Amino acid sequence: RRRRQQGPPSLPLLCVVETLFVCCLLFKLSCFWTEVSKMEIVYVYTKKRSEFGRQCNFSDRQAELHVDIAPDEKLLQDYIEKNPCDTGIQCVQEMSEHEVNTERFETESRGINHVEGGWPKDVNPAEVEQTIRYRKKVEKDEIYMNTIQQLSNIMEHCIKQNNAIDIYEEYFSDIDVDTSGDPPSAKTINVFRDPHDTKRTATSLSWYPDSSGKLAVAYSILEFQQFAGETSMDSYIWDIENPNKPELALKPVSPLVCLEYNPKDPHILVGGCYNGQLGFWDTRKGSHPVEMTAIEHSHRDPVYKTMFLQSKTGTEFFSTSTDGRVLWWDIRRMGGEPTESLLLCPNPKKDPRPQGAFSLEYEPTMPTKFMVGTEQGSVLSCNRKAKTPSEKIVCSFSQHYGPVYAVQRNPFFPKNFLTIGDWTARIWSEDLRESSIMWTRQHMSYMTDGCWSPVRPAVFFTTKMDGTLDVWDYLFKQNDPTLSIQVCDESLNSLRVQEHGRLVACGSHSGTVTLLELSDGLCNIQRNEKASVTAMFERETKREKILETRHREMRLKERSKSSQDKEEAHEQADEEEGEDLVSKAEAEFFKIIDAEKKALEEAENKRNAAFSEVKQAIAQEGITHEEYQEGASEEKQSDEAPPNDAESSEKTEESVKE
Repeated sequence: RRRRQQGPPSLPLLCVVETLFVCCLLFKLSCFWTEVSKMEIVYVYTKKRSEFGRQCNFSDRQAELHVDIAPDEKLLQDYIEKNPCDTGIQCVQEMSEHEVNTERFETESRGINHVEGGWPKDVNPAEVEQTIRYRKKVEKDEIYMNTIQQLSNIMEHCIKQNNAIDIYEEYFSDIDVDTSGDPPSAKTINVFRDPHDTKRTATSLSWYPDSSGKLAVAYSILEFQQFAGETSMDSYIWDIENPNKPELALKPVSPLVCLEYNPKDPHILVGGCYNGQLGFWDTRKGSHPVEMTAIEHSHRDPVYKTMFLQSKTGTEFFSTSTDGRVLWWDIRRMGGEPTESLLLCPNPKKDPRPQGAFSLEYEPTMPTKFMVGTEQGSVLSCNRKAKTPSEKIVCSFSQHYGPVYAVQRNPFFPKNFLTIGDWTARIWSEDLRESSIMWTRQHMSYMTDGCWSPVRPAVFFTTKMDGTLDVWDYLFKQNDPTLSIQVCDESLNSLRVQEHGRLVACGSHSGTVTLLELSDGLCNIQRNEKASVTAMFERETKREKILETRHREMRLKERSKSSQDKEEAHEQADEEEGEDLVSKAEAEFFKIIDAEKKALEEAENKRNAAFSEVKQAIAQEGITHEEYQEGASEEKQSDEAPPNDAESSEKTEESVKE
């Protein structure tokens, strides 16, 4: 009322108040927004305690639009449309070639020396008394007795279970798996390289007898005067599972050319050296040889082959070399002279020089027989129990044009043997000496080694100088090898097949030994294979016998024909000689007659000349014809009368003069 009474306030005062109010409001709003920006925005959902854990009841409802942001046309000016372009896409997985130089991962084998039996250190298991005393002591212990009583029931139950069911029973032992239809193949398992920098030739290979996965390799350089002074002379024993490092190094006095395991004692090896000596190693005693032969009693040339003999002791072996000798040794007495020797002279009368040997063959089922392959391309069949040296060499088989590098009898048919030489491999029979019963075709490269498969009688292997390993299956085909593998680029010099026939080792000129695994078809004997091979060998032997008899008949005919020709030639020569004498006599006779004729003609000519002179003289003197006839008759009588006295001769002279 007072304001109404007093009237409205003045205008300037109101403006000032409103201005102050607006400023205060703006200040409070700014303070509020600063506090809001600093603190976090939290929204709290409240719920009653009684509603905790209840099942959710969802219901359908219409969609609601909470926010609708319309496009801003001003932002359209900030975008630029991209021109379309054509691109091609390859719908395959992209591949790339990468090369990585990896380092060889070297492994080593380690083991623990464990003594079987669990004996304490103070008990020597080799002494029987100590072991018996220790057993009695343990058996008297109460703990041992209680343990045995507790475990006996459990062990009895397990033993009864094992005896009730044969867990090793073969349900389908009668069913043979036919692998003949599988294609022949081989794969490389491992490659063993010579650890030495100077690459040497792997000249000989020998498998461990018990097939435990060990391979002995002899390394040497066979080229004349190519052996350097710093070249290693070691040979090695490899574990086929570890190609990085050899298991044992053999250290001979001269490089080993051949190496062979003892089939009865696998810890003993015998090797032949380049200088002609022989030695044997015991792997339990280290790398150095146990004993070497004396140089004066050894071979004069490199020893190319050694083989153990079938004996009770298992310590006898024999060796051969290119010096033309075969020597028998006993490893118990290697320091002295050889127990026996043989000089390889098949025909001492025709050629007294011995033939150098490259290979040996010995079959334990025939302990007195052995075979030697020589440098001259012949195979000598020998009998050790013969009395004289000439009788020891029974016969020879020769058809090769070069050294015989390998000789081996078929393990299923000992009468048939395989020889490797020049460019062919030949299969022989002991019943035929002049020719082989089967042979391969001539190859372009030289053959170096070969051997039979120990599990299949129709399969054999050959190596060549071009680095090829050929597998021949004569039941499959005979003209070409069943499988040909290019093992390496250099020459393959040695070959050996494991006892089970699945693994094949090949040694090369550079010292690389390649281990190959054959397919099942090449190492499992086929159905009726022995009977088929027997029939094949018998058929070929019979054929060669027929051809040999024909050749003999032809030779006999030629000999008889040549003898008849010689007799006819002698008779013809005699006849010609008689004819020559007759013709000569005739010629002399006619020559004499011609001479007599000429003499008579000359005498008659002289007489006619004299007669004409007489006629002229008569005509000049005037003698009548009657007088002349009387004188002629007198002259004729004087010619017919024998000139015995001088008067008649004087009368004839006077008449002739008249």
